[in-house]
Amino acid sequence: MTDCRVYSHGGNLTLISVSYIMNVYKHKLMHKQAIALLKQMLVGLKNANNLDVTIATLFQNDPDIIKEAIKLGNIEFVRECLKRYGFLVWYNIGDQKMIEMAIAEKNVEIVNLICDCGDVEFEDKITLLSVMDNNDNTILHHAAKLAPSAKLNMISGVALQIQRELQWFKGVERMLKINYKDKRNKEGYTARSIFTKEHKELVKEGEQWMKDTSGSCMLVAALIATVAFAAAFTVPGGNISDSHSSKNGTPVFLGKTSFTVFAVADSFALFSSITSVLMFLDVYTSRYAEMDFLKSLPQKVIIGLTTLFISMAAILVAFCASIFIVIGDMSPQSLILIGLFGCVPVTLFAWLQLPLFYEMVQSTYWGDHFEKHKYIDPRVEKIITKRKRV
Repeated sequence: MTDCRVYSHGGNLTLISVSYIMNVYKHKLMHKQAIALLKQMLVGLKNANNLDVTIATLFQNDPDIIKEAIKLGNIEFVRECLKRYGFLVWYNIGDQKMIEMAIAEKNVEIVNLICDCGDVEFEDKITLLSVMDNNDNTILHHAAKLAPSAKLNMISGVALQIQRELQWFKGVERMLKINYKDKRNKEGYTARSIFTKEHKELVKEGEQWMKDTSGSCMLVAALIATVAFAAAFTVPGGNISDSHSSKNGTPVFLGKTSFTVFAVADSFALFSSITSVLMFLDVYTSRYAEMDFLKSLPQKVIIGLTTLFISMAAILVAFCASIFIVIGDMSPQSLILIGLFGCVPVTLFAWLQLPLFYEMVQSTYWGDHFEKHKYIDPRVEKIITKRKRV
């Protein structure tokens, strides 16, 4: 409290900053203390006569301990448990194994921890990932279910939500043996059919989101293309009107640097805006199948947004160059103000659309899961190992 009073004389902003730092420090301290307490509890359990039975019984009697830890993404708790009691991955906790819980909750870090625990020997990991519950559901059946709403709401845009769901499903599918991918449960459903059923409404919402987004962006790109096309035939300063001159019809300011900038920027604006229109038109008229949301549609939207941003920037550069040609000699000071105002729309567009654009690029090109746990036939694995040794 003393520190806060001292800093409060420097202004409210400083007081808020100090309070924020203190809150972060308290949370970090509580986090470290909780981990230290957990370690002591787990060490204390080691003194039990029959360790395996004691730990297994503890979690089987109260399965919500592990379930809540996985649901909340408490990686430290799961890591400490697996570090000391790795055998837990083979036990049924409640009616599920830990790998099934983690895949159902769609937690990448915890699934990786569990897979690493079964990766001491290659065959162990294959056995771990081949588990089935009482209804003959494989881990792919659990991956096919819709993610909890809390996890989905963390992703902006319905199309990106579907993409993440598909990436998760494909990532888990890569870990399984081929004969497990189309396995049916007791009700006769494959994992793919469950995925389609669970995500039916989300795909419809994703289709509407894509159509609304592409329609709005296509309208803006079409307007820019119209302006850029018209500007190409109504150049600043006009054209030379002398029927007796060989330069008749050529622009008055042809050869000036500012006119070259105008011509190049206007051409960029026209070509990039037309490209953007074509990409968003293709998105708008797509079939919107499930698999289209994995790569095809996001890639088209990325190209469309990129070319739209280029066209907006280029048309503003062309406008500023045009103003410079017309009034540059008369009022050079005003050009600075015009240039600053010209940056406002581009900056605003980047600020509003960049988070979505960045998330889409990251998810599309770097969103694959479980590459290091991908299933490889043991015979192929032996050949690869021998080649590495050589």
